[in-house]
Amino acid sequence: MMAVVPDSVLDAVPSLQFQLTDAVGAAIAAAYPEQAGADPLIRPSDHADLQVNAALALAKKVGSTPREVAERVREQLPAGDLISEAVVSGPGFVNLTVSDAALWRQVAARLANARLGVAAPETGRRTVIDYSAPNIAKEMHVGHLRPSIIGDALARVLGFLGSDVVRQNHLGDWGTQFGMLIQFIDEHPERPWRHQEVVGKDDDGDQASSVSALDGLYRAARKQFDDDEAFADRARARVVALQAGDEGTLATWREIVTESQYAFDEVYSRLGVLLTADDSAGESFYNDKLDDVARELEDAGIAVHSRGALVVLSEEVNGPDDEPVALMVRKSDGGYGYDTTDLATIRYRVRELHANRILYVVGAPQSLHFRLIFEAARRAGWLDPEQVEAVHVPFGSVLGADHRPFKTRAGGTVRLMSLLDDAVGAAAAVVREGAEIRGVGMDAADLRVIAEQAGIGAVKYADLSTNRIKDYVFDVERMVSFTGNTGVYLQYAHTRIVSILRKAAERGLTAPAGAPTAVGDLPLEPPERALALTLDAFGDTLVEVGATLEPHRLCGYLYDVARAFTDLYEACPVLASEGVVRERRLALCDLARRTLEEGLHLLGIAAPERM
Repeated sequence: MMAVVPDSVLDAVPSLQFQLTDAVGAAIAAAYPEQAGADPLIRPSDHADLQVNAALALAKKVGSTPREVAERVREQLPAGDLISEAVVSGPGFVNLTVSDAALWRQVAARLANARLGVAAPETGRRTVIDYSAPNIAKEMHVGHLRPSIIGDALARVLGFLGSDVVRQNHLGDWGTQFGMLIQFIDEHPERPWRHQEVVGKDDDGDQASSVSALDGLYRAARKQFDDDEAFADRARARVVALQAGDEGTLATWREIVTESQYAFDEVYSRLGVLLTADDSAGESFYNDKLDDVARELEDAGIAVHSRGALVVLSEEVNGPDDEPVALMVRKSDGGYGYDTTDLATIRYRVRELHANRILYVVGAPQSLHFRLIFEAARRAGWLDPEQVEAVHVPFGSVLGADHRPFKTRAGGTVRLMSLLDDAVGAAAAVVREGAEIRGVGMDAADLRVIAEQAGIGAVKYADLSTNRIKDYVFDVERMVSFTGNTGVYLQYAHTRIVSILRKAAERGLTAPAGAPTAVGDLPLEPPERALALTLDAFGDTLVEVGATLEPHRLCGYLYDVARAFTDLYEACPVLASEGVVRERRLALCDLARRTLEEGLHLLGIAAPERM
């Protein structure tokens, strides 16, 4: 999917931190010409709007004390209305207070911009993102949650930043297991497995689907394969027929893939993940490319023969025996495995998709595998570090209450749809209770919609708000709480802002299309300043997410926005105020609403107007 950013929306609104970095950088250059270009190290502060920390690093270089350096830099700060106060404090910090006028210019500029002033620094860069990757004829389970939503959030953010994003769903759709399954299906035509035929419950008591039926058929086929040697022989012959391109066998295989994709699409739609069948490129897609990959590596002397197999011996990684780790290109029986498929994949994405960057959103245990794949691809010349960046984006596991991998009570793998059902059910109970406490009526249809938005959003936010490399405990009760750092809290903050703006409209008041051109005679109240400063960091946060590939940074930022709005809401009456003060508060509310809405959208989470 291409992210095309029109020229008309590329006008960015540099953040105050960016502007101050330039201003303080110029002051450092004026005070110490030999240190021109030094990082001012501007950071948020509890004692001022922002703080300059550069003096501590510069002091040794210029042979002075940090406090003397800080004072000299402060004296060189340019005149103007950007900074209203600069005070040296502590061992050598410079505390900066931004002027109300400068702060309000930022609010007005962001409100007037279709992209809230966010730049598109990645315009023209093609990024291929490999994520989700379920297996055909298998249920999507809890293990698919993190790669699906982390990958989707990164695709959304990078697309918003101007990157030409190509989504790729690397399905497990090829291999010997399909010969066994197809043979079993042919011998048991009475067993329903197409979605039009499947009704009732599956073996685990969950709502049956085509993929759950296929999963059950595969388990039955596996048992018969183990118990019945004649069936095992027929299944092996069917594998040969599949690999040889037998049309009847391929027709059944294609139907299995289609049915599985239908079930995957249901999960993606409910989860708010933008993957579609058009983004799927499974192992089968690369099957006819494997011989060429092996030949190219062997001809280049990168792949060598070892015990009848063809392998790439790493030049970077040794195993426990202090010998180079081997990447299997071709097995001794002539077959290929996922190592070769991944090599073919990376070659295709560079040569055919013309990727400038390839991201693999795959669990942390696969780190060594990707290190070997990237090394082999570099040695083969497919990955030119000057032209193409390949990155493994690892993530931790979802844990149960016992801090072990999340399982059902019977010890099985948790179906993703069942997990989502549980979250939506918990959200429905919380929303219903909240409505009863407030004395607000809510019909069943509205409750279903709100519970679905809140429950799905809660699951996604709990996952995305965790540093992706860490494990986290799946605690549905905490996830759906209206308090604390949860998706429901952010959604509720959005609905409160919508409610304020709706009530304003009912009184004939509207948030200014941009913002009041002047802040007014009354200075900004501390909660107004805090919210305006927080909103000003939206673009910087997105750029940071794009650089680090860490969606939790956006989650933390949106939580800060919601808290800053709540502080404003509790301390500064909006509708009860008057004149320019009311206008600026309505403007702040509107910018907060738009920022929360856009931020939640980039995480793939709904921003409801009522809860």
